[in-house]
Amino acid sequence: MWGVYCMKITVLGCYGPYPPAGQCCSGYLLQDQETAILLDCGNGVFSRLRYYLEPWELSAVIVTHLHADHYGDLVILKYALMLHNQEINMPLIVYAPEEPREIFTSLNYKTFLQAEPIHEKTELEIGRLQISFTPTVHSVPSYLVTVTAGQKKFVYSGDSEYFPAMTAAVEGADLFLCEANFLEAERKSGASNHLTAAQAGQIAREGGVKRLILTHLFPDRDPKLTLQEAQKEFAACELAQPAAVYQL
Repeated sequence: MWGVYCMKITVLGCYGPYPPAGQCCSGYLLQDQETAILLDCGNGVFSRLRYYLEPWELSAVIVTHLHADHYGDLVILKYALMLHNQEINMPLIVYAPEEPREIFTSLNYKTFLQAEPIHEKTELEIGRLQISFTPTVHSVPSYLVTVTAGQKKFVYSGDSEYFPAMTAAVEGADLFLCEANFLEAERKSGASNHLTAAQAGQIAREGGVKRLILTHLFPDRDPKLTLQEAQKEFAACELAQPAAVYQL
């Protein structure tokens, strides 16, 4: 049963920058009683989405940044919208950073997909969900997404290196879905553009979040190593799993 202000997050894909066999890159279905938002749409996500609803039933799509493991399946999703145009009364809005400009522009597709830019000051109200954005540190413009409904707060990191303001952005979150692409040993060897599992745990602990879910998992690493490193900093964490559902 839905509560008065309940959110539900379903994991469609949780790997990056590429998936292991049979899995998908980043994609999450965010829902309340009246709203359904696709949060990132990486490779393989469109197929998984159809277990839960059809693309023309979405209220909106939010893409944290324009790397293919986060937007790639929009290239396929647009064909479904076009061929089922009798189900569509208006374009499906894709909220995304404006850069790289050529990729942002390519998200527009006839009367079926319409790209709208997001910035640091963008505030969306989609149904009862209030959504804001915090710029992160990545190789292209990327945004952390904060969603509130009633007294509940959900935060999704998108892709990012560590930056001090992230702790304030996640403060008090009921659920923090955070990328953990690297281990500390890799960061110390020069890996950049992503968080380590330890950093994800540190941010969750310092921000006082209630629950941490680790995502954007590197496909060719034993996931237990990622979990173990994060748990040294924040015990109340777990690995994202395809088809897992988190309800707030």
